Amino acid sequence: MKESHLKLWEDCLKIFKDNLPAEQFDAWFKPITSKSFEGNELRLRVPTSFFVERLEEQYARILLYTLHKVYGPGVKLFYEYNQIGSDPDTSVAIESVNPSPAVRQRSGNPFVTEVVEDFDSGLNPKNTFENYCASPSNKIARAIGEAIATNPEIKTFNPFFIFGPTGVGKTHLIQAIGIRIKERDPKARVLYLSARLFESQYTAAATAKPSRVNEFINFYQSIDVLIIDDIQDLMHKPGTQGAFFHIFNHLHHNQRQIIMSSDCPPSMMKDMHERLLSRFKCGMTAELEKPDVSLRREVLARRASQDGLKIPAEVLDYIASNVTDSIRELEGIIVSLIAHATILNCEISVDLARTVLGNAVKIHKKSINFEMIAQSVSDYYNIDQDALFAKSRKREISDARQMVMFLARRDAKMPATAIGTRLSRTHATVLHACRNIEERLSMEPALREDLSKIEAMFKC
Repeated sequence: MKESHLKLWEDCLKIFKDNLPAEQFDAWFKPITSKSFEGNELRLRVPTSFFVERLEEQYARILLYTLHKVYGPGVKLFYEYNQIGSDPDTSVAIESVNPSPAVRQRSGNPFVTEVVEDFDSGLNPKNTFENYCASPSNKIARAIGEAIATNPEIKTFNPFFIFGPTGVGKTHLIQAIGIRIKERDPKARVLYLSARLFESQYTAAATAKPSRVNEFINFYQSIDVLIIDDIQDLMHKPGTQGAFFHIFNHLHHNQRQIIMSSDCPPSMMKDMHERLLSRFKCGMTAELEKPDVSLRREVLARRASQDGLKIPAEVLDYIASNVTDSIRELEGIIVSLIAHATILNCEISVDLARTVLGNAVKIHKKSINFEMIAQSVSDYYNIDQDALFAKSRKREISDARQMVMFLARRDAKMPATAIGTRLSRTHATVLHACRNIEERLSMEPALREDLSKIEAMFKC
């Protein structure tokens, strides 16, 4: 069996080498080795998770075609790599992304770009409802999106206009609608594109010859579901707005679904034709708010799981508490964590996360002071704050007091002497308390969880 799976992979490498430039083959296929092929499951050894992402983004069609040719159409692909450096104990395995058949490109020869009868929908197969994390911040928009995708013949929400700041999941949601519609009806003409691409296409048609503009409009009027991202980019483009107005009217009149996203509601759009704005407002408008802390944590946990990573709960809590604006930033943090852990050959910890956040993103920090910490600790442990300053030696009060000392020194950057003065304790008592908490944190998971939750209280 060992020789068999190695021979099969050698056959694949020959195909790749014959059909790809030498530098591409050497960079992306030569480093891959075959681990096993059993029960229709092929396991390939690759350098890193980054390597997997790049490989599937750039060479998915070639890979899929070749594996099906050599191993058979039912082959399932898994990648294995070491999570940390060259340590075999950190080896993880992930399954190859399996794009929805409804949005997979359908070219007969994967090595040649062909013009096929159907057009590329422009949908990213990864942006599904199944991969979209739900929370109160997106509940309404998601529910409406699923209703449209499930019953596209019902035009109650036509047009559907979604708005919200950058990085909150607008693109993912509107693409998920398109993917679900294509899955239910593969023949549906679903098209996703950005407003900037729409603008560039119109400009190219308008500068060519008059007949090209008609061809441009006729094409878009043939679409069943038109999904336009960042529609605000059509502001200050009167010519393009005019073309889109005619397309919009035709589609809406013929009961075709129109879905748009924007960084602002229609009422705040300037230099947009009033007749166009009135049509934006005639359907359903929903806002995507900034992700709340529970959503941010779920996004992190899901992305870590997809990458085959085990990230401690306290690290997830720390990142979710400090990166508050954008889901896109959260996903970038995971990538940075992996890179730092791999290069430094170290564990993923709160300290490493603190370093990554400091270098990678702009963190919105509150000015943390002693009062905030004392209030959060007393609220968390449900004890009277005055008890922290008293002479009580009860275990629960003493532990809470030590937690205040530790957090005041670490997060508020207060000197031990100042902390002691606030709590009527000596400098030595404060230092002893901080050492005690540090030692307990390494041995007590429950205490680490307490610490993370308290930090979230005064940092959010």
